[in-house]
Amino acid sequence: MSSPDLNLLITLDVLLAEGSVAGAARRLRLSPSAMSRALARLRETTGDPLLVRAGRGLVPTPRAMALREQVSQLVQDVQAVLRPVQAPDLGRLKRTFTLRTREGFVENFAIDLIARINEQAPGVRLRFVEKTNKDSTALREGTVDLETAVVDQDTSPELRTQALFVDRFVGVVRAGHLLCEGEMSAVRYAAGRHIGISMRGLDQGPFDLAMESMNLSREVITTVPGFSSALGLARSSDLIATVPARYTASLRAGMYSFALPFPVPEFTIAMLWHPRMDADPAHRWFRGCLREVCGRKELP
Repeated sequence: MSSPDLNLLITLDVLLAEGSVAGAARRLRLSPSAMSRALARLRETTGDPLLVRAGRGLVPTPRAMALREQVSQLVQDVQAVLRPVQAPDLGRLKRTFTLRTREGFVENFAIDLIARINEQAPGVRLRFVEKTNKDSTALREGTVDLETAVVDQDTSPELRTQALFVDRFVGVVRAGHLLCEGEMSAVRYAAGRHIGISMRGLDQGPFDLAMESMNLSREVITTVPGFSSALGLARSSDLIATVPARYTASLRAGMYSFALPFPVPEFTIAMLWHPRMDADPAHRWFRGCLREVCGRKELP
């Protein structure tokens, strides 16, 4: 059995991306007839029509749709292998990195990260987008360069991860709150009126599980979607917010924070990226900048 022509992978990747023989021909700088012959070879090799006529255009077959992501990844991997790894010329680098994070990260780390990047690469820009779920599609498709997250069993195994910092939960109330005075206890904490924070549709945190072991529970008066809204409510009321200490350090300025009066495990915030970016010199440099900035401060 003869070996398949691996050049056909590039042709197939472009055909599936363009969904058009003419469009693929222009992208690969081939004539339409040459691209038609290449499609015929692909059909013969795979035993599937791959693209079929539908009105004036072409649509992918189920086999083509199943192959699309796999073929794209193979082509990207080959390109990464053949691309020479060189240190980027940071002074001339023009690039925008997109970082997907939950609220609080920008307020705490963006200023230092921007300053660190501008020192070496003034042509680099940062774009922050909100992270509302753990879906890794944006990393896979390349619309996001890096994410921050707590790595757990829901994290896609295909992603690369590296720890940034360790965090822990703290209780937070407005200045002058009754909890600012006296010794904090699990009973005093549980007796207060609390703000719930629903992340990924979960209303309970690890601190709730810790309290259950002591036969205690919080009275949650209201539930909000994130840290800043929880701290905003706590700042102007007698409600208690329970938030990650380091992630919300700037947001908690002027408020009274206290250690939870019962043991709750610390957790690690990591950065995540798609493996195709491992060898990219500029991306590697950007990861180093983020790691440096996040590692500067001690856990409050």
